[in-house]
Amino acid sequence: MVNAIKKFIQKFYLGIMLLFLYAPILILIVLSFNKSKSRSKWGGFTLDWYRSLFESSDLLTALYNTLLIALLSALGATLLGTMGAIAINRMRKSTRTIMMSITNIPMLNAEIVTAISLMLLFIAVREFIPNFQLGFLSVLVSHITFNIPYVILSVSPKLKQTDRSTYEAAMDLGASPIMAFFKVVLPDIMPGILSGFLLAFTMSLDDFVITHFTKGPGLDTLSTKIYAETRKGIQPEIYALSTILFGAVFLLLVLVNLRKDKNQADAKPRR
Repeated sequence: MVNAIKKFIQKFYLGIMLLFLYAPILILIVLSFNKSKSRSKWGGFTLDWYRSLFESSDLLTALYNTLLIALLSALGATLLGTMGAIAINRMRKSTRTIMMSITNIPMLNAEIVTAISLMLLFIAVREFIPNFQLGFLSVLVSHITFNIPYVILSVSPKLKQTDRSTYEAAMDLGASPIMAFFKVVLPDIMPGILSGFLLAFTMSLDDFVITHFTKGPGLDTLSTKIYAETRKGIQPEIYALSTILFGAVFLLLVLVNLRKDKNQADAKPRR
């Protein structure tokens, strides 16, 4: 009896938690199919807002900028962050501890401080390079900068799990350091690299504060575009766009988890 009550409380708590997490998203999805612009009145089912979305050049341009910046910044941060994680892993323990503490500072620091610091940096650069303007490049550099710590913290645990003797054995067998890295070390840390890439992509996709302070005029991402729309009222096309993005991320997570389960099943020894 006690165990049954305990299980019921656990399931009830989990249900309440999931309700608070996903009820707003469910409401947003429902509103994207609501024919009425009113958020409190159901006017019937419609796909008009999805049609309007693909006819809106402003929203599609903002979506393109967002995805392009997220992809390029994730690639850049993954490359630099992986190199940084490898360098930190080769340091002595005391130095490694200091470097990891420094890596954690941008993540614990208020994002508004990072945004203003980057903005002041680009303004200072403009003093030396008069033709430099805040825009796509400044946003891209900013996103790479704040994404690097997330990649380092994703790759570092995998590097600690690798066996250095295997790397040294590969070199003893005639492999160059670069070949030994790509053939031995890289496959072992690839899950951490992929996790860091996905995390960097998601963080860049979701960012508003840093983008707002470093974008300059003439460039809009989804976050800054939606922020501008709130002044005159959110249009239903935004609901449709948010629903599509949620569906794409959900599908991506399902595919990643299915692949992970398949790899784990293949890795199990067969009797």
